[in-house]
Amino acid sequence: MAYETLAVERRGPVGWLEFDRPRAGNAMDAVMMAELPLAWRELDADDDVRCIVVTGRGRAFQTGLDMAALARDPASLRESSRRTRAGELELTGWHLGVRTPVVAAVNGVCAGGGLHFVVDADIVLASASATFLDPHVSVGQVSAWEAIGLVRRISATAAARLALIGVHERLDAARAYQLGLVGEVVEPDALRDAAQRVAETVAAADPAHARALKQALWRAQELGRTAARTEAARAEAHVEAASLEAARTQARPGSGRAEAGPFDAIRSQGASPHADGEIHP
Repeated sequence: MAYETLAVERRGPVGWLEFDRPRAGNAMDAVMMAELPLAWRELDADDDVRCIVVTGRGRAFQTGLDMAALARDPASLRESSRRTRAGELELTGWHLGVRTPVVAAVNGVCAGGGLHFVVDADIVLASASATFLDPHVSVGQVSAWEAIGLVRRISATAAARLALIGVHERLDAARAYQLGLVGEVVEPDALRDAAQRVAETVAAADPAHARALKQALWRAQELGRTAARTEAARAEAHVEAASLEAARTQARPGSGRAEAGPFDAIRSQGASPHADGEIHP
């Protein structure tokens, strides 16, 4: 599918979703907001895509809503406001229930609504030149969604500084790394290669297991430890049953030699996965 404000492509097992409005700081206008759900779903539905990288073209990563463009489109501005108030955002993979692991590669300024794409990613890399800020309060807006997302990733104190001090508080890449918002910082010209490397490593895992792990990690934050462990155990049992059935099918006469299952390496070391979600000897 062709997009006007996004660039979507595949590089081996990795899908790339790139914001492509560099002259506007990759800010979201009505067209981009309409295209984002389509692009995420396209990549998530592609069985050949096992990890998705989200990044920006040009000097900015993502700078939130393009208020100038939306001001010229009152209907879209009203719809955007309604979705924000109702919590019906459809911008990020997390908003849309994307099951494929997501890597955010922050190439420059990440401001306001752009923070959604960072806090909703599974893994975050940043260019050494990247900066992070939340200007909402400085322009007379109250948008708590970004701040709530930040609290899941960094301390409440650091999140409060970003939210309450607004444009006067910026995190550079080094500070974002110290706080745990970013997992790796690389030189600007190395970011794309680093993101592809990390994504290919993620993509090398069995896709069903990677998706189950992703779900378990996110549900742990949403449900609390005990409920998340119970849910993860069910998911693991389901995935393991499917893997065993596939192995049996391959081992039947005429189907060739069965391939090693995802837990065979663990069993060979004298341990086995149990339904409680733990690995026991």
